[in-house]
Amino acid sequence: MSKRTYVIVTLLINGALPWLLYVWLSNYMSSLSALSIATIIPLVDTLYHLLRHRKFDAFGSLMLFTLVLTIAVVALGGSEKLLLIRESLITGAVGLVFLLSLLFARPIMFYLAMRFAGSPDFAGNWQFGYFRFVLRLMTLVWGVILVAEAAVKVFLVFQLSTAQFLAVSNFILYGFIGAAILWTVAYRRKSAKRLAEIKLAAQA
Repeated sequence: MSKRTYVIVTLLINGALPWLLYVWLSNYMSSLSALSIATIIPLVDTLYHLLRHRKFDAFGSLMLFTLVLTIAVVALGGSEKLLLIRESLITGAVGLVFLLSLLFARPIMFYLAMRFAGSPDFAGNWQFGYFRFVLRLMTLVWGVILVAEAAVKVFLVFQLSTAQFLAVSNFILYGFIGAAILWTVAYRRKSAKRLAEIKLAAQA
């Protein structure tokens, strides 16, 4: 599956399908019941990916954290508004994890990047101050974006109808995440070139 196809499928599963199911079920049951059923779809999608990637590392731990938090929020029950903001609470909590990790010796972005880096000397780059700065900046940016996305969606929950919110919520999510990814890709290219120059100078 190409990256473009994967993004489209993800948007359909986590955005369009829950919204369409909610609109359809609302004609046969209460709005709260319809919303509860519709939100099962993205939860099942999350479970599928967690079961598919069994390796327990930093990335898997973060996914497990979001899953446990999702179950906890769902178990609380509550009003329709609470169900609508539960994903935002999860996104915001993950953002806080990013920000709080800045207080530790190595930020969470170091472990996430190491999971996908595929470079044997990745961990060794930690000795360079510029490398540490780059990972801390990336962690800060992602933490701020995730918390901001959650804040925007929580605000909109109380400004829009349920159908309107479901129609735009995932566009907001992927808009924020898309902006973070684009910035990360561009900054990674620039910082990788700078790091290579620093390492070359150190060897000389």
